[in-house]
Amino acid sequence: MKTFTLPLALALALTLGPCAAALAHGEQPHGSRPAHAAKEQKPWGIAGDAARVQRTIEIRMGDDMRFRPGRIEVRQGETVRLRVRNGGRVMHELVIGTRQELEEHAALMKKFPNMEHDEPWMAHVGPGRSGEIVWTFNRVGEFDFACLIAGHYEAGMTGRIIVAAASAVR
Repeated sequence: MKTFTLPLALALALTLGPCAAALAHGEQPHGSRPAHAAKEQKPWGIAGDAARVQRTIEIRMGDDMRFRPGRIEVRQGETVRLRVRNGGRVMHELVIGTRQELEEHAALMKKFPNMEHDEPWMAHVGPGRSGEIVWTFNRVGEFDFACLIAGHYEAGMTGRIIVAAASAVR
């Protein structure tokens, strides 16, 4: 009886092909979002409606592994467009979350560096390009944002979002 064996790489490609495609981190077009993005309540808010944006905050990021500004302040209930501009020569991203969630995601990014980002609280931006996140900050608190590309988070590419109660004076 003749046995046939596939090389391991081919067997994995055939088995994991659809999964690997889902993890591919291909560059998204300028600030694109999939039409099916679900509005899921997160501890730091919920995806916003672009028609209800109250203001736009520009955040610059670069190869010095810094966001500018590194701290933003919003009011509870405010819908904000975060326009993210990558002035660097390498890929960067902005991901909003709690420190714990960002640390967990950063660990996953080390294992799967080509992981796709299509959640409404994430913007993956190529060199010289820009993207955006439209977000409603409906929860009071202090939250974080970071670039979770392997090595960037560890290099200090992080920022802070302060969400003040709607009744608080600005």
